[in-house]
Parts: sequence; structure tokens; C-alpha cells
Amino acid sequence: MKKLFVLLLAVFIALPAMPQIKFGLKAGASTTSISMDDAKTVTSGSTSYLVEKAEGASYGFHAGVFLRANISKLYIQPEVLFATRSNDYKVTNTSTLADSLKTQTFNKLDIPVMIGLKFGPVRINGGPVGSVNIGSPKELIDDPDLKATYASMTFGYQAGLGLDIVKRITIDLRYEGSLSKYQSKLGDIALDDRPNAFLLSLGIMF
Repeated sequence: MKKLFVLLLAVFIALPAMPQIKFGLKAGASTTSISMDDAKTVTSGSTSYLVEKAEGASYGFHAGVFLRANISKLYIQPEVLFATRSNDYKVTNTSTLADSLKTQTFNKLDIPVMIGLKFGPVRINGGPVGSVNIGSPKELIDDPDLKATYASMTFGYQAGLGLDIVKRITIDLRYEGSLSKYQSKLGDIALDDRPNAFLLSLGIMF
């Protein structure tokens, strides 16, 4: 995590030396699903639980700041965003067959560094993103022997299209994927809970 912040700091220090630097604010919404294709069975004593992803997508939001350095048609855009996302699970007690829908909400700091090309007002871009978890969500299963642990930092990528309006208003639609397969563990069982998300944002540049 320290290396990422050092890299980000170096980018922000270097950008003012480049031509056509703009500062911006942005906010938006996301829709997220997790890549957990197989159900997981976890056991506490004589009780077993079946954990599987719930159908459908969940929603979140993001807001923060960005810098854009333009070099002809090329641009570099690092961002620092506070974001939330939710994972929805179906948890079934295999003894009683009682099931319930559980939602875990994650707060995180997203740090994407986008590299793109401009074609008039239209942009295409892509790049890596590091995500730092802030705190922990509520427990997935109310059992002291099945405490969950979470990766403090994960890595992924974003790619998408953007549109600039009157050179100040920005609209971005991106897809985000994860490069970190196992982001949390429930007891000794690793959950393949990689998030896949579509993000829509609106920003203003100064």
C-alpha cells in the first residue's frame, strides 16, 4: 500500500510540469456483481452454512477529485475517490434449511490512473486501479467461530468511454474488473468475491 501511495504522489508531483493541467471534481453511481460462481460450505461445530451469491446486481456511489494532463491527443488522469460497493449473498443453514439474504457494504478509497486518447469531445481510456478498504462490513454469519477477514488492499483495472461538454463537463462510463481473486475469507474458506462493476460519473473541470 505504501508503494502505491508513493507512486500516486510522484504522479501528482510530476503532472504540474506537463502542459494543459486541469483539476476536477466528480461523482457518480455504480452497479456491481461478484464473480462467485460456486457455492461455498462453511462449518462451525456441527452447523454448516451454504454461502452463494444472490441474483442481480447491487448499487453504490463514488465521489472525489482528479487531475488531467493533456499532451496533444493523449491524456493522463489520476483520481482519488471515496467509493462504496455492496456484496449480496444467500446464506442457508443446511440443518434447518432456513435461508436469508445478507448484504455487506464496503467503504473504500479507489485510486485509478487512467491513460486515454481524445477524438474531439470523445475519449477512450483505461488503466489500473488500487482499492484500499476503510473499515470492515458487518459479519456475514452471526457466529463467533466464523469471523470474516478482508484484504486491506486489492488491485484491478478500469476501461471505458468519456465525453467532454464545453471543455468543462465530463461524463464517463467505465467497466471495472478485479485482478485479486480472493478478497475475503470466511473462517478458513476463501470466497471468490471479485467485484465486476459498471460506473457512470459526472464531473466538472476547472
